Amino acid sequence: MEGPLTGCRVVELAHIMAGPVCGLMLADMGADVIKVEKPTGDDTRRSLPPDIEGESAAFMMMNRNKRGVVLDLKTEDGKDALRRLLMKADIVIENYRRGTMEKLGLGYETLRKDNPGLILVEISGFGRTGPYADRAGFDLIAQGMSGLMSITGEGPGRPPTKVGAPLSDITAGILGALGAVSAYVNRLKTGVGQRVDTSLFEAGITHTYWQSAIAFATGVSPTSMGSAHPLNAPYQAFETAEGWINIGAANQKNWEKLTDLIGAPELAEDPRFVTNAGRMDNRPDLVAALTPVFKQRTAAEWLAIFEEGGLPAGPVLSITDMHKDPQTQARDMVVEVDHPVAGAVKSLGLPIKFSETPGKVTKAAPLLGQHTEEVLRELGLSDDAIRTMAENGSAIFTGTG
Repeated sequence: MEGPLTGCRVVELAHIMAGPVCGLMLADMGADVIKVEKPTGDDTRRSLPPDIEGESAAFMMMNRNKRGVVLDLKTEDGKDALRRLLMKADIVIENYRRGTMEKLGLGYETLRKDNPGLILVEISGFGRTGPYADRAGFDLIAQGMSGLMSITGEGPGRPPTKVGAPLSDITAGILGALGAVSAYVNRLKTGVGQRVDTSLFEAGITHTYWQSAIAFATGVSPTSMGSAHPLNAPYQAFETAEGWINIGAANQKNWEKLTDLIGAPELAEDPRFVTNAGRMDNRPDLVAALTPVFKQRTAAEWLAIFEEGGLPAGPVLSITDMHKDPQTQARDMVVEVDHPVAGAVKSLGLPIKFSETPGKVTKAAPLLGQHTEEVLRELGLSDDAIRTMAENGSAIFTGTG
């Protein structure tokens, strides 16, 4: 069986993370994603350490399942090859500064004259319109400006904290992939392509749904609350005799179930904690009452009790522990591919499961220029033309860069 996007050709003119996340999502779902790199390669190739046999672990994670081509777009031969490639593309992903494609003579309005069904996905720091359209964007900057850093951290008065993962980068890539697939569905119905525009800034904003709802209703900006929830309690991490656990008693039924399972039914009858509104108003007192109870047993002991009792709860795992977790394994979220230099390399799997057209991770990230010759031949270039491009440096093939 083939993935749901089998037959769709994607050209990825993107580097670092947001654009490559978009590309890997489409590649994992079966699209033929051709990653076009500059002669020095995607900057993530130099994100070292860590490396495996000299190959960047970061690059291999973000670029599995793709074919790799290297073109020097400062040369006419390089630009001509890219133009040929774009004419045969269904979807193009780019995260250049605004106007870069136009300077190359490859702007969307130019391309769509010969490829009216082309879908251009533009992922930038702040979007292609608005007063910040020309600003460079990075995940850290987006997390700060989107409000995320004001609601992340230990609590009021503490230094601003970013989410540990590059959340706006990854989310922008996922939004780009969603936009690409949506535009592709429309094109299958109408034959017409379109531009898809999203940004790190907007990706960060989408994670503030609850806090924005509170701010719209009250006129007050919520602040950081550690692991606690802005609307429900108790819904946070608690320290045990050994390790930390997350408790999800986010509704009245689960709150009453929690007090029963921990042997503290009196807390359910405490006037301060009878309703969720009361628990939120008196959250410091609630945490103070629960913490000594949780410290009476280990995380493993509590989780066994909660599992049997049907209360939502879970451990706080390290990344390596998460990789080993049986649910992670059962859902194929850790996969292994063979890399020509690094050997067997582990990667994260596709988080979307399809019953009829399952996506899969089958190829390791490409070496620099690994598929340049293969793709140029698919574009109809002759042996002489390919040899000329190798000699004048307008294209790089594996082993020549």
